[in-house]
Amino acid sequence: MDKKIYGYIRVSTKEQNEARQEVALREFNVPENNIFMDKLSGKDFNRPQYKKLMRRLRPGDVIVVKSIDRLGRNYEEILDQWRIITKEKQTDIVVLDMPLLDTRQTGKDLTGTFVADLVLQILSYVAQTERENIRQRQMEGIAAAKLRGVRFGRPRKPVPEAFENLKAAWENKLTSSREAARQLGISQDTFLRWAHGK
Repeated sequence: MDKKIYGYIRVSTKEQNEARQEVALREFNVPENNIFMDKLSGKDFNRPQYKKLMRRLRPGDVIVVKSIDRLGRNYEEILDQWRIITKEKQTDIVVLDMPLLDTRQTGKDLTGTFVADLVLQILSYVAQTERENIRQRQMEGIAAAKLRGVRFGRPRKPVPEAFENLKAAWENKLTSSREAARQLGISQDTFLRWAHGK
């Protein structure tokens, strides 16, 4: 049976870069009618064209992508798709911007498969570590800013002059927190937060 070459392009509506991906696939001689493309918003990752391509793949076929991140949103998903394509579908993958990830050269022997899988695992680890480092830096930055007195969230409402009198009346059970808040034109929660000094 003839092995077929397919190309897959994924672009979000924000990063319209399909032209670069199309040029790269054509230079690789992927037939135009074998190129599948999904345009997605950031929230929606339902990929109808990718699913159609996956149904069409047969053992020995080749799927070409410009970069590895076209296969998924994160490295867990990419690793999962890689496994499905190479192990379940028994299809080769060519990642144009990373020559080590070309299973046509490597996939026929154990060492080649091991190298491609190892490269993916390393990429996954690096991406995961970078995400954790970014999160850690953000948390440290927020903590440092709080120490400097930077306030996050909406600016606090100024406390009206009548607040102290109404607070005293509320503490002496002469008025309710709801009534005090109504007179000040604020929510009951805000009144109670101010009253407790938060």
